[in-house]
Amino acid sequence: MENQDFNLDENIEEKDQYSLELSVSDEFKRGCKLYNFRRPDKFSKEHLKALQDIHRDFVRHLATILTGYLRMEVEIDVISVDQLTYEEYICSMPSHVQNMIFKLNPLSGEISMGMSPEVLAVVLDRMLGGSGVINERGKELTQIEELLTIKFVEKIIKILEEAWGTILPVKSEFVTLANGYHSVPITTSGEIVTLISFEVRLGQKNFGLMNICFPYPVLETVLPKLTPQYIYQHANVVANEIGKNETLERIKSAELEMQVLLGSTNIEINDVLDLKVDDIIKLDQKLDKELVACINKNRKFYVIPGINQNKICVKITDQYHNKE
Repeated sequence: MENQDFNLDENIEEKDQYSLELSVSDEFKRGCKLYNFRRPDKFSKEHLKALQDIHRDFVRHLATILTGYLRMEVEIDVISVDQLTYEEYICSMPSHVQNMIFKLNPLSGEISMGMSPEVLAVVLDRMLGGSGVINERGKELTQIEELLTIKFVEKIIKILEEAWGTILPVKSEFVTLANGYHSVPITTSGEIVTLISFEVRLGQKNFGLMNICFPYPVLETVLPKLTPQYIYQHANVVANEIGKNETLERIKSAELEMQVLLGSTNIEINDVLDLKVDDIIKLDQKLDKELVACINKNRKFYVIPGINQNKICVKITDQYHNKE
């Protein structure tokens, strides 16, 4: 009987130990995250949030420009920012989607932009003077339509170039236009890419999708800058610099009064009243010394006098320094 009690206690201890192991295991699982080594996450949530902020500004500006360019109401929204492999990306895209490839120098590598036939058909119809009605979906582009598409894409990537100015100065460069994604790959099939998807509304009836695909090697060098904090701080610096340049550009044509001082002296009123032709007034300026040029009656530069094309002129030699 004692042996049976001992065995029973031993079984209870084993069950308690087993339940403890289970609870530890469950707790351990709660703090763990599954990781797929075949598809590693190279972009953090912060990176994706920063990309979303950049492209929200991009589509806001793009919608305004296209509304005037196409003479119709245009609305564009960012609907998702995801990371996936390039193979998954091209397999998810319909074969008839037009693929535009471009660069944002000095970022290394090519970037892909896809546009659904519904959007492109309306755009081309408006560019050709039509009312924006889709007549034929999924048809191949004519040579004229290809040229118009390239012109339209160059306008889009120029606006994208400005949006990326909050991260670093880039220069957009159109590379090629392809029908589908399999003919002109921009990276290897297993490479991680960031896919930014947009919903485009043209007028009241036409809806379509647009997307931009950034391979990881393109963004690798700027990942430290892809944070909402950096974008916010740098955007203020850029805005201040742009505002300063715009102000300077606007006031360039303003006229200012410029005078050159030959010298000065103190003279009594009686002497002024007695002045006659050929009288000589002695100034405090020596012949071998530089003169002073004034802008709006404020002394600004030292100058030396001369003659250019039979006209009296002065040459600026230095900025004026107040000796006092």
